[in-house]
Amino acid sequence: MAVEVKNKGTKALFKNPILERLTRTHIAVPISLFIIYAIGLLYWSATNTTLSVGLTILLFLAGFLTLTWIEYNVHRYIFHMKPITKIREKIQYTMHGIHHEFPKDKDRLAMPPLLSITISTILLLFFKLIMGDLVFAFLPGILCGYAFYLFIHYIVHAYAPPKNFFKFFWVNHSVHHYKDNERVFGVSSPLWDYIYGTMLK
Repeated sequence: MAVEVKNKGTKALFKNPILERLTRTHIAVPISLFIIYAIGLLYWSATNTTLSVGLTILLFLAGFLTLTWIEYNVHRYIFHMKPITKIREKIQYTMHGIHHEFPKDKDRLAMPPLLSITISTILLLFFKLIMGDLVFAFLPGILCGYAFYLFIHYIVHAYAPPKNFFKFFWVNHSVHHYKDNERVFGVSSPLWDYIYGTMLK
């Protein structure tokens, strides 16, 4: 993915103003939606299932950890897919390449809310078939994990790095954007970069 990085400005993806508007969102909107969705599922679990508090916490943490793995793999293999055809090149640029070209564009640091809710509901139905009532504790972990990812991704692009141990989030993601975009795919956690050997040495 060879793009010239522009730290100012933005770019339209679609000529249609409605489609173009749907590609943009304030970061507070999807973060709020995912947290509310997760709280709703946990409430349903508490009032309509027999899951214990201990099992709920365990499943929630498992979901959160699963999200870090999903985040890594989606970023590495889908967002950074090899543009071997013109269609794949267009898809890759629309999904993620434009973010690498304009990394400071705050309106494009999260999936549009409509797409976010649709994917969350598909995951709910899919995991319900596999896990039954366990999904009502597991999926909230995934959703809160994604909200955490969105928060980290936003602040590392929107603000200067702090002078404390949280600075490593800024350093890691800056390596990915400005030094080597084939490494450091984890945003909210470096865990899978270390496991899969994509952390910059």
